[in-house]
Amino acid sequence: MTASSPQTQPRAVPQLPEELVASATFLLKRLGYAAKEGSMKAYEGTGLRPYHHAILLVLDEGSAETQGSIADALGYDRGQLVGLLDELEGQGLIERRRDPDDRRRHVVRLTSDGKRTLKRLRALSKEIEDEFLAPLGDKERAKLHALLLRLAEKHEPLCALAVQGSGLPQPSGATGLEDLPGKDAGTPGR
Repeated sequence: MTASSPQTQPRAVPQLPEELVASATFLLKRLGYAAKEGSMKAYEGTGLRPYHHAILLVLDEGSAETQGSIADALGYDRGQLVGLLDELEGQGLIERRRDPDDRRRHVVRLTSDGKRTLKRLRALSKEIEDEFLAPLGDKERAKLHALLLRLAEKHEPLCALAVQGSGLPQPSGATGLEDLPGKDAGTPGR
């Protein structure tokens, strides 16, 4: 008689409960974690993080230039933003100067190195998104984005505000779900 030890028997792959997988919010959370983890790993080689990228984007857009307005635009804690700005300044990607109109504030600007780095980070971000959304076609990606914007309109006001006047499709409009095969617009399938 041969007895097999627990080490030699194949381990069963644990499965998630069906009720969890049937939950859209559970899937959003899990996919959010996966997207964040993948992004953080992809940014490691740059010496920066997605948080830095967002700051550079805000500065490039010109919508905010003081430390406080950058924090407000991104929803970052002001104390944490200072540390992120220190890191960007240490790499020569931004410069901070006292606001001549209000010495209590710092004005933040992109440097020429910051603009070149931002160009590389935009390309990296596109690669990350394309890889993550690879299972979806262009129309499905657009529909997913429209649905996410609709959710953001209610739950993430900063995202919804960014859409207004941006040229992006408005979140409360039609989603085009009726075009998906086998889906009824009124009762999206799981």
